[in-house]
Amino acid sequence: MLKQGLEQKLLQKLSPQQIQMIKLLEIPTLQLEQRIKNELEENPVLEEGESQNELEDSFEEQEEQGEGDQDEFSFEDYINDDDEIPNYKLQASNVSKDDKKEEVPFSVNISFHEYLENQVGLKSLTERQYMLGLYIIGNIDDDGYLRRKLESIANDLSFTQNVKTSEEELEKVLKIIQELDPPGVGARTLRECLLLQIKQKDLDEPSIQLAKKILEQHFNEFTKKHYEKIITRLKISEEQLHEAVHEILKLNPKPGSSFSNSENRAVQTIIPDFILENNDGKLELSLNNRNVPDLHINKDYTQMLEQYQKSKGQNKKEQKEALNFVKQKLDSAKWFIDAIKQRQNTLLLTMNALLEYQYDFFQSGDESKLRPMILKDIADQTGLDISTISRVVNSKYIQTPFGIYSLKYFFSEGMQKEDGEEVSTRQIKSILKEYIDQEDKKKPLTDERLSKLLKEQGYMIARRTVAKYREQMNIPVARLRKELKG
Repeated sequence: MLKQGLEQKLLQKLSPQQIQMIKLLEIPTLQLEQRIKNELEENPVLEEGESQNELEDSFEEQEEQGEGDQDEFSFEDYINDDDEIPNYKLQASNVSKDDKKEEVPFSVNISFHEYLENQVGLKSLTERQYMLGLYIIGNIDDDGYLRRKLESIANDLSFTQNVKTSEEELEKVLKIIQELDPPGVGARTLRECLLLQIKQKDLDEPSIQLAKKILEQHFNEFTKKHYEKIITRLKISEEQLHEAVHEILKLNPKPGSSFSNSENRAVQTIIPDFILENNDGKLELSLNNRNVPDLHINKDYTQMLEQYQKSKGQNKKEQKEALNFVKQKLDSAKWFIDAIKQRQNTLLLTMNALLEYQYDFFQSGDESKLRPMILKDIADQTGLDISTISRVVNSKYIQTPFGIYSLKYFFSEGMQKEDGEEVSTRQIKSILKEYIDQEDKKKPLTDERLSKLLKEQGYMIARRTVAKYREQMNIPVARLRKELKG
């Protein structure tokens, strides 16, 4: 009975507004613009342009009249008692939009492969890993797939570049590439592509967990639409299957396709979600709302309510049908405006916390000053759930004085030095690589010796941890380094 109760709680349905909010949090600015455009086309109650007070004034007039009832219809939900119709064109700094430099470019057109190469350049890689990574990226097609076998790529490197490598080494580099945007890039099969994407979602959600299990264990049945077999073998309900399949169908089977243009050359427009400016040492953060319009309620629909007030009792059936339509559209419009406002507030709250946490880096651009940081650190600082932080970080970018960065870049594991100072694993790997680059190649440093050198600098790293970091950077053991260098 206890198990049934827990399962029932986990499968509790979200409200339409919560689902809308979750979806809006996940999408970057470019998709938000399209999402708002679609909503404006679908809902005649919504209008873009400067905020107006017609709605509030209209309701005030109706309250002043105070005559009679309105049957079972109540429009109190649409009256904003606390503030005006929300304007979500928000900024974190005190700089007005008039003071912003309109000529600052907020987007960059680059090819699909350049986009991937730029991301690889932000990874903590050895020169060899970087070289192999670029070669693998060169073999990724416009759909985002790696169609060639790693064995063939290894042979190419050997014959054309005189670089000896193995499938195992290339597999490790490929795993790094598969962490890049867009999600699913570098996959070799459709199943792998979808799994890469689903693993980046919130795996605490039952529908996501089930979708992952279906892709891992019952992919053939899924592609052949043998849904009854899946239900029987996983012992799930038809509704649970429907929710999981819905999650799978939202994934992109061709992650590189969104980059293609009319010339059949892959191009992606990167529009940062945040703009960071450094004015004499003062960091000023703003949302990039350059192409995001203000939204308000269409005054024609408030006039429709006024007309109903005046013609009460006439054509009652037709009036109720009209009011049902208006009520539904007003409801949807207000939900959407509130959701947009909440999205922007949540993004700013999260980015401000990240800015404070990584303040030294954002002041200087010095990557060695990046502190170890995980999603939980920002969740604790903002009071938001880890899943919310994950959605905010997903596919979002910030434009800084020293380049455009993916928000994912700022998150890494960490440890404490002997003096209690926290350092990121990225920083430790950088120091480790520096030791190896400067070593005497006739007598390379062993993992044990590297561990001692790090400890002398206050980094309490065990030999096996040194070996793990070295392998992650694809650096051979001391004996092989000696042989390779001759």
